[in-house]
Parts: sequence; C-alpha cells; structure tokens
Amino acid sequence: MSANIYHDAISSLKAGGVILYPSDTIWGLGCDVRMTASIEKLLAIKHRPTEKGLIVLISKIEQLSEYVEEVPEIAWDLVEFAEDPLTIIYPKGKNVSSHLLGPDGSIAIRLVKDDFCKGLIYRYQRGIVSTSANVSGELFPSNFDAVSDSIKKEVDFILKNPTSGKEHKKPSKIVKLGLGGDYSLIRG
Repeated sequence: MSANIYHDAISSLKAGGVILYPSDTIWGLGCDVRMTASIEKLLAIKHRPTEKGLIVLISKIEQLSEYVEEVPEIAWDLVEFAEDPLTIIYPKGKNVSSHLLGPDGSIAIRLVKDDFCKGLIYRYQRGIVSTSANVSGELFPSNFDAVSDSIKKEVDFILKNPTSGKEHKKPSKIVKLGLGGDYSLIRG
C-alpha cells in the first residue's frame, strides 16, 4: 500500500486534527494521543462526556512500553496471540493526555492487526486515539455510509481504504488487567 494514501491524514493528525477512518474494528474517530485540545474536539464531535473512556491504538507491540508504566507479564501473550481485536486496560498509563487515563490512572490500548489501520499508525509513529464514529448513545457505524453526516462535516479529514469495501461488524473485546495477573472481562 502506498504511503501517500496516509499523507493527508497524518498531516491532519500532526496539526491537531480529528480524522474519520476505518479502524481495525468499526469506523472510528481518531486524533493524537498527546494533544488534549484534539481529544476535546473529538469528544465534542461525539457529544461524549470526558469521563467516558477512549482507546489508544498502536501498530507494534514494542509501543506498549511507551504508554504503560508496567506491562503485566500476561499481557504480552494476550496481545500477541489474540485472534480477534482485543483492547486491554493496563494499570498505569503514561505519555498521553490525561483525558486518556481512567480515574485510577489506567489506560486502554489495542494492538491493531488490520494492515490498513496498522499502516496509518506505523507511519504516524505514535499511537492514535480511537473511538466509534457515532454520536454518543447512537449505534456504532459498521460502514462509511452509516456514519452520520454531522460527524463527516465536523472532522478535519476523512481517510478511506481504497482497496476494501468490507463492513466492520463490532467493537473489540475489552479485558482489564492487574499487575498481579488478575483480569476481568469488561466487554465480550
């Protein structure tokens, strides 16, 4: 896949923009993980309260150490061998806007395996925020046509995958990990 397909999306992210893009699960809204103003804009587009969690997407497993204080040992295998998209909530996040941290300092991260989405994040060279591309409380969009016109008008850039017409069906599973190896399923 040509790097040029991502150029304008990456420029928008670097400038503090919010993008609409096909994530590895469903259509999503994304922005830079460190830019608080961008995250606030994303939340305003969704009409979503700041206390609702957001996810960080990464393109390679080594990025976990950039955003997590201490990665529980079990996480390495979970992330690497998960067949379906799996978001993991880690005990202590770092190097991101405080809007991405839970009240307890936790952070939700997913290693993407979808080539198109991974290509965007890899070329951006840092994680990006991800949340479903819908107004809070409405159904998540499984394809581009299902994204509301109001969201399409409010984002700074729309990135489409020119080689895929696939429909994204469902959000990821979410597991919360503790440092001692304990875990709980948040969304199955």
